[in-house]
Amino acid sequence: MKTRAAVLREVPGNWEVCTADLDAPREHEVLVRMVAAGLCHSDQHYATGDNPPEHLPFCGGHEGAGIVEEVGPGVTSLKAGDHVVTSFIPSCGRCRWCLSGDAALCDNGAGISIGKQLDGTFRMHLDGEPVGQSALVSTFSEYSVMPEVSAIRIADDIPLAIAALVSCGVPTGWGSAVNVAKVGPGDVVIVIGVGGIGINAVQGARHAGASRVIAVDPVQLKRDFALQLGATDAFAGHEEATDLARSLTNGQGADAAIVCVGVTHGEHVAAAFSAIRKAGTVVLTGVAPGAEIGIPVGLAEMVYYKKRIQGTLYGSVAPASGIPQLLRFWQDGALRLDELVTRTYSLDDINIGYEDLLAGRNMRGVIKFD
Repeated sequence: MKTRAAVLREVPGNWEVCTADLDAPREHEVLVRMVAAGLCHSDQHYATGDNPPEHLPFCGGHEGAGIVEEVGPGVTSLKAGDHVVTSFIPSCGRCRWCLSGDAALCDNGAGISIGKQLDGTFRMHLDGEPVGQSALVSTFSEYSVMPEVSAIRIADDIPLAIAALVSCGVPTGWGSAVNVAKVGPGDVVIVIGVGGIGINAVQGARHAGASRVIAVDPVQLKRDFALQLGATDAFAGHEEATDLARSLTNGQGADAAIVCVGVTHGEHVAAAFSAIRKAGTVVLTGVAPGAEIGIPVGLAEMVYYKKRIQGTLYGSVAPASGIPQLLRFWQDGALRLDELVTRTYSLDDINIGYEDLLAGRNMRGVIKFD
């Protein structure tokens, strides 16, 4: 079948909307008609070359929701007509990591930047060339074939444009606070970078009972929005946030600092490290350029103060259970999703959407398919 899709032919480069060929789903795969796709900064890392895809051409998009159109042989958990949210980690449920409760580290995630399906072959083609699929799901396409385990079934009455947000940005931010920083009642938490990921770390920290959630972002729009969604304080720079955290804790510092900067560098982690108390935790959620190495922190300070720097993927959420749980929180009013979507775009306007993201004009842009 044919599908219109946004692809990269070169890196650095812009997204090009073109018509590609899409094979039918094979064993344990499903064909999904995409309804909505989030414009996450992670896909823009592919376009800029900060973290280039391992195969070109490459169809982007890893955050989205849609409707199952067809199932391949052996599919048992889904059927045509089911509403689904994509998972950018195709968690198998059987490997060491899944069985130990860390499904975000599933061995199936090893090839998500290559774009081959789990059997090592491609489903999308352009002018006779195989096309890699972002995280195996390629939500920047009207139709996409993906593994059965990459499609999480949700209730039919949940709007898919809202559901798309819990595919990546919401669980990654929320889980960074709740699962990784392990925020508890009364904690003081700093969130550095409150865009599409960090704003949900703010929500997660307040949900977990933090008494003060201090948002840091140079963009006024994002600081204002953070204050609406749970932050108690907001600053343009980390120095003021650190000073406030220390003033609230008898000079000790924040219990946790969560780094969600869109393009993260070592100095962001160093700022968070200096802001936390003894035995505090820095959670590194934002993505750095792949070639960047080094964090300028004092090693003696780490030892003597027992400070911890912890990386996280997907907010350490298990997609199959975590995504439906977050949607229940939204239904119960404990999580705000509708407000996150600043603007919707057509697929043809995808580059405009990313221009808006980089300029700080939106919290989350969403592509809506006709």
